[in-house]
Amino acid sequence: MKLALKIDVDTYRGTRVGVPRLLEALKKQEAGASFLFSLGPDHTGRAIKRAFRPGFMKKVSRTSVLEHYGLKTLLYGTMLPGPDIGKHCAAIMRDTRDAGFEVGIHTWDHVKWQDYVAGADAHWTGEEMGAAFLRFSEIFGEPARTHGAAGWQMNLHALRLTQRLGFDYCSDTRGRCPYIPIYRGEIVACPQLPTTLPTLDELIGLDGLTAENVAAHVLKLSENPPPTGHVYTLHAELEGMKLLPIFESLLAGWKAMGYELVRTRDLYDTLSLRNLPRHELIMGEIPGRSGKLALQGKEFLA
Repeated sequence: MKLALKIDVDTYRGTRVGVPRLLEALKKQEAGASFLFSLGPDHTGRAIKRAFRPGFMKKVSRTSVLEHYGLKTLLYGTMLPGPDIGKHCAAIMRDTRDAGFEVGIHTWDHVKWQDYVAGADAHWTGEEMGAAFLRFSEIFGEPARTHGAAGWQMNLHALRLTQRLGFDYCSDTRGRCPYIPIYRGEIVACPQLPTTLPTLDELIGLDGLTAENVAAHVLKLSENPPPTGHVYTLHAELEGMKLLPIFESLLAGWKAMGYELVRTRDLYDTLSLRNLPRHELIMGEIPGRSGKLALQGKEFLA
């Protein structure tokens, strides 16, 4: 049984503090993982406009945003200039790759992508993805081979770019199993390896789940994996900091269950691409997260 760990790195603080802590925890358990980096400015403070989005304030109150992100991060892009993550944290990113972990693109400007990509045109989308692609190449000396969208937010232009930029596969969606996406009738020839398990910030504070019992709940959800394995998404700002003890419990629990903890690329390498099912990609809601995100929809049968 394989369980892939996909680590989204959203912020400057998450890169600088959370990533090294996660590397240490993963090495202790001999676990693989894929780190997807935000490569441009940290404008986390601009997310304040989401306060008017239905369900957002409920999520903020459940997940203690100030505790997890810190006051300084929550001022970046408003009262404080947003630091350039890729410029200041390139060494940490290269250290992650050199330690044997997969690296890929999360986004250029996390807040900007998450808030505007749904309604963006081809030019805007190309500028954002192109900036991230170029910065990745500058840092690592080679092009990125995978992408995982900030907030699981995508549009048609971004999906087309997953092909044009040459990604082997992406993990931009939530779902059940690897698939070839079809969006608005258009086949996208870049496989999706969707996140299959809920995230900690979606669970804590709902249905009696707390920091004390959420690990046991996630392990219970992991008991019957799909044939192609699970993909679990975590965040450097959460599991790499305050929620690190919970993540360490998950790592130990998954290993005790017999899971091999791997990079998402390791799952990709087991797939027969010719036999991947085609599924509609839809925008919809999931419990514990505000707004709509990219989901794996119904299968198209030949």
